[in-house]
Amino acid sequence: MSNLFTDVPEPFRQWLAFSSSLLVALAAGWLLHQIVYSLVGRLTDHTRAVADTSAVRRTRRSARVVVLLLAAQLVVPMMPATKAVVELTHRLLSIALIAAITWLVIRMVSVIDDVIMARYDVSVRDNLEARRVQTQTRVVSRTIMILVGGIGFATILMTFPPIRQIGASLLASAGIAGLIAGLAARPTISNLIAGLQIALTQPIRLDDVVVIDGEWGRIEEITSTYVVVRVWDQRRLIVPLQQVIDSSFQNWTRSSANILGSVYLYTDYTVPVDEVRQHLSTIVEGRDEWDGRVCQLVVTDAKERTLELRALVSAADSGNAWDLRCYVREKLVEYLQREHPECLPRTRAELEGPNAVPQVT
Repeated sequence: MSNLFTDVPEPFRQWLAFSSSLLVALAAGWLLHQIVYSLVGRLTDHTRAVADTSAVRRTRRSARVVVLLLAAQLVVPMMPATKAVVELTHRLLSIALIAAITWLVIRMVSVIDDVIMARYDVSVRDNLEARRVQTQTRVVSRTIMILVGGIGFATILMTFPPIRQIGASLLASAGIAGLIAGLAARPTISNLIAGLQIALTQPIRLDDVVVIDGEWGRIEEITSTYVVVRVWDQRRLIVPLQQVIDSSFQNWTRSSANILGSVYLYTDYTVPVDEVRQHLSTIVEGRDEWDGRVCQLVVTDAKERTLELRALVSAADSGNAWDLRCYVREKLVEYLQREHPECLPRTRAELEGPNAVPQVT
């Protein structure tokens, strides 16, 4: 057996020793990662804390890549190759390690995001504070992720000495290049700045009920450049953040989710308004959608042939208000049809004499 290895050429033995060392280092790194995350995973099963569970789930893959790249870095100096090849391999591994660390940091920002989202639940009835905090967290966390990615990319570029040297010679033209890049990236930059404005001033929040471009919907997602509005028929309206800042829109839940819903009816002048008003109270009484604050019916207009009645009812949120309005409208029409059919809108004709032409009024 010893004679067999003696006959092996020296370069091959060096590469064999390096390959073995590399495999051992990678295996040791992988085993260390598995042990650490297995232990941490068992601890999180007992604590059941959102931070622990999210940290294990979010960082497992990126941490594994970082550990394996560090292990590979340790054995690169043992590579039986020329100095240029060793330096090139070391630089490539350094670039990969910087990218992996950037990935790991971004995933750690996501952990903080998960913790805040779990603490402030928007599914509760009074979710104004939760929506405010979640909106700020989403916008700020995405901005931090973009900054971390930019820093990681810049760090990778700094690993190339020629780029640093060329940068000094291009300093004179940096102003023109920056102006051109600024003009080209103006929409993106303006949306990023608008995102920070939204995070600070909060004209909209997650789960807000809004009317934008004539579309009624809820704020489903706020990214670093646009807002996703879930329209009532489950379409998605994509609105740039700059448009949200520059244009006017309706926010039905800006300070409170409570809202008033109106129902308009057009009846004949002979309608008994007091009876209809009393019946409106009977309709909304006991309905889960009605929050008990407002129940009114008034005559808002007297047109040429009809009276305009407006029923005003209140609800805890816009969804309940819509359902309540539909129910009230249906029951009021049903009541008029059943109890006062003569009070529905109608056209009158007057006849004077046997051969008179009807006069429509």
